[in-house]
Amino acid sequence: MKKLLLFVALSLGSIVVNAQEWNLDTYHSSVNFSITHMVVSEVSGSFKKFSSNVESVKADFLDAKISFTIDANSVNTDNEDRDKHLKGGDFFETEKYPEIKFVSSSIKMINGKTYELKGNLTMHGVTKPVVFQLIFNGVVKDPYGLQRAGFKAKTTIKRTDYGLIWNKTLEAGGVILSDDVDVVVNIELTKK
Repeated sequence: MKKLLLFVALSLGSIVVNAQEWNLDTYHSSVNFSITHMVVSEVSGSFKKFSSNVESVKADFLDAKISFTIDANSVNTDNEDRDKHLKGGDFFETEKYPEIKFVSSSIKMINGKTYELKGNLTMHGVTKPVVFQLIFNGVVKDPYGLQRAGFKAKTTIKRTDYGLIWNKTLEAGGVILSDDVDVVVNIELTKK
């Protein structure tokens, strides 16, 4: 029994040792969102500050452990008044909830380079499971000798699930903001 436990411990240790860490290239990455406005149009925005921790043993990233943190105060919709509203009590309440976090729980291949990434998203003090469609664009070596990996992740979340309930009814019917928010994250990583 002791030999079996020692073998298991050594095996797990070798997996941890072989795990590759990847750094986020924030200059070539983005976190974007869009929401339906007044029933007839769409407003988009982004978060300008974010970080991640990615570890993977396998070259295809199917064993990757991913954590991603967004600075909620960095929300940007190219409208100062709207951004101030989003940071305030009607939406993100960034003084109380300064970060939005995602932690992966599993990744599986759907077909080819299309993956399903599952995890927990914490926003506005609420944690909910979320599923991203993840496109793995592969790994290349750049002109400086660094290995780079690229991904595009897409999902739709319901903002009211996270307590972001502000809205107003329109006279003609419908509401100012949809409940559904489309999220698109483009990620470029460099191997440590």
